[in-house]
Amino acid sequence: MFTLNCKGTLLVVENPVVMGIINCTPDSFFEGSRFTTTAAIVQKAAEMLQDGAAILDIGAQSTRPNSIRIDANEEIKRVIPGIRAIKDRFPEAIISIDTFYANVAVEAVEAGASMINDVSGGVIDERILETVAKFQVPYICMHMKGTPDTMQEHPSYENITSEVLDFFIDRIGKCREAGINDIIIDPGFGFGKTIEHNFQLLKNLSVLNILDKPILVGISRKSTIYKTLGITSSEALNGTTVLNSFGLLNGANILRVHDVKEAMETVRLFNAYHVS
Repeated sequence: MFTLNCKGTLLVVENPVVMGIINCTPDSFFEGSRFTTTAAIVQKAAEMLQDGAAILDIGAQSTRPNSIRIDANEEIKRVIPGIRAIKDRFPEAIISIDTFYANVAVEAVEAGASMINDVSGGVIDERILETVAKFQVPYICMHMKGTPDTMQEHPSYENITSEVLDFFIDRIGKCREAGINDIIIDPGFGFGKTIEHNFQLLKNLSVLNILDKPILVGISRKSTIYKTLGITSSEALNGTTVLNSFGLLNGANILRVHDVKEAMETVRLFNAYHVS
């Protein structure tokens, strides 16, 4: 069991929980996750909370392969109104800000976010670790080889599982030095990894349990699924459910997904299977 202090709200992760993805961007890889008006953001948040999401992850920077990076000011303009609107409508909601910029993280937490999700693990903007420590919110530290605009240019590893494990040992140390208490690890499926790498990492996910940190799996509708099956991201819900199930069996504590209802059903079935 893990407990996460989200600005005074204690999130207890005894059984796996679901994080819903809300993208305030016009260019995320999955069209169904794009919400560019405040009304649409609040409506999607309401739907996800109703379906059982424990966390809402909201971001405005597309990190798909070969994406074009926007600056912190543009990210703030896109994401902060949505965070405020969700918090006004649902004061008890736990909101995660998906950003690697310290300035965006500050604005987001002050607007109502209570968790910071950094795809770079503190590498792109090192000030973000100080920001997390200042606000004492949970930090999602993700592994990514390279940057979103370069990460899929011939990624290679001698042993992906051991390299990802070594990365987290190093970054957890940096987080501790900065004064961060609650750390969640995300192996970063699709971030500087081939399809084969992603399957190897998913198969060996349980190795990360040695770190004694909550493990987040974010593989929802990604190319590992739709390219393997020869379909599109819009057709990849069933494949997402299958790989999320493998993730749960191998130790995942948090599922980051576009489709909360189906992920919650996966968790319920896993729980029933697990206790039988």
